[in-house]
Amino acid sequence: MKSSIVAVSVATVWTKPESPRDLDQAALTVPVDARGWLTSLTIEDKLGFYDNNMIQTQALFGTRVEVEEEQGEWSKVLIPDQACNKNEIGYPGWIPSNQLAPWSESFEVKEGQKLALVTAAMTHLYTTDKQKGIELAYLTRLPLLSETEDGVIVSTPFGEGLLRKEDVTIIEANKLIELAGNRGEAIVENGKQFLSLPYLWGGMSSYGYDCSGFAYNMHRSVGIQIPRDASDQARSGQLVEKDDLLPGDLLFFAFEEGKGRVHHVGIYMGDQHMIHSPDTRGTIEIVKLDETYRLIKEHCISRRYW
Repeated sequence: MKSSIVAVSVATVWTKPESPRDLDQAALTVPVDARGWLTSLTIEDKLGFYDNNMIQTQALFGTRVEVEEEQGEWSKVLIPDQACNKNEIGYPGWIPSNQLAPWSESFEVKEGQKLALVTAAMTHLYTTDKQKGIELAYLTRLPLLSETEDGVIVSTPFGEGLLRKEDVTIIEANKLIELAGNRGEAIVENGKQFLSLPYLWGGMSSYGYDCSGFAYNMHRSVGIQIPRDASDQARSGQLVEKDDLLPGDLLFFAFEEGKGRVHHVGIYMGDQHMIHSPDTRGTIEIVKLDETYRLIKEHCISRRYW
């Protein structure tokens, strides 16, 4: 097994090398055209990601992966940042090998190291002479090298890069992000900026989230790491009774009126409201739980991670 790093704005992690269709080619290029790919797809095209078990998850630029196997132009990877019950090392799946770069010690995140965390919904990576490069998604994090008057210099798979200072927050590796207020309420507030963003099965970026990807990333936005999938998220964290729910808690929903398999997760906002990424036909939205009969009947458990 060897370490590599994601070298495109967001790499889609496919179930197998044969999964992508001809209409998914824009997701396989370098640089990747995530925006063009998604806007070109119909709802029926997107439903295929789930119906045909095509996509597992996604990984942002700068994410470390462990390459388990190589097959032609593809690499089978494990993503340590995304905990799941499918593999103890990390989330498994296949990425085009050309979307990966060799791992370097310059990417090694050491205790106390400073990182530049993208807090804008989207930004661009620039060369150090201010030539615009690839687009980067929310929560992309890169090792900080230095700061200038209006930007930060970061380590990337292409060498040194520049990010606009107003689009990032400087954080310290392996520490909770400093916040002025309540961490649970911050999870909710960070989620609100993505209202109306279309759902994407397997989505883990501000190009599109699935339900558990949305929950995962809004927790990550305040420095909290949780499992990748809803079924795993529902088994960890602190159990919360309905009468004790607070903003930022996770609500889980299961088939068979709450007695079957967990299939959905949302973020509680308070006053019986929830923000969530519902399904392929929908967008991130706020719903009132007592006005949503199906969700009320399927609510099975609640968890707190903050």
